[in-house]
Amino acid sequence: MRRREIALAAVVLLAAWWLMALLLHVPILPAPPVVLIAFVRGMAGDLGLHFAASLWRVLASMGISIALAVPAGLGLGQSQRLNRLFSPIIYLLFPIPKVVFVPILLLFLGVGNTAKITIIFLILFFQILVLVRDQAAGLRPELLLSVRSLGAGRRALFRFVYLPASLPAILTGLRQSIGTAIAVLYVAELFATRLGLGYYIYLHGSTLFDYPKMYAGILAMSLLGLGLYLAVDWLERRWCAWQFAR
Repeated sequence: MRRREIALAAVVLLAAWWLMALLLHVPILPAPPVVLIAFVRGMAGDLGLHFAASLWRVLASMGISIALAVPAGLGLGQSQRLNRLFSPIIYLLFPIPKVVFVPILLLFLGVGNTAKITIIFLILFFQILVLVRDQAAGLRPELLLSVRSLGAGRRALFRFVYLPASLPAILTGLRQSIGTAIAVLYVAELFATRLGLGYYIYLHGSTLFDYPKMYAGILAMSLLGLGLYLAVDWLERRWCAWQFAR
């Protein structure tokens, strides 16, 4: 998508927000300039700390998910026996909304970062695992035979065939899961924590009734998700350039 189109969409949304604020004229919907001032001031202070905490939790969960889901997905895609063994388990666990595990994880892992990172990890892990498995299993046999004819072993096939072919699936899995991961992060940060954008939004919106700061927190969480989405897009264009050759 072109940057000009994204910028135009942002202007349209901003204009709609401003118009709604003018028409309704209620404290719970402040105008964009008021929110932007609160956002800039907040990012230089406490909002910046909350943003950093949420960003760390998402990046940590993404790194762990990729490190575990990619080898597992490639292994299942290469081995029909392993795939038959684990597919029923994946079939049962994949559709379950992972947000329902938030209370359980908080009970077992406590209220620190571990529980919050784990719940986001569960979302990303299954999404990446399924896509990588299907991508690896769908590789053309003649491609594998041609590489094997050059003397490539299992390790070489993994490095030069399966992994590059699965990169689009990995990035697609991340892109599809970012929105859900941010939403679950918000829910997780509502429970027994004092650091994170979810806590910041809830505190200023439902406790202090400071609506400009509440919207500043919402804006920060939106930019967090958008930034991660654009980062994945950039990585895809850099690492999977052959998909955009046309």
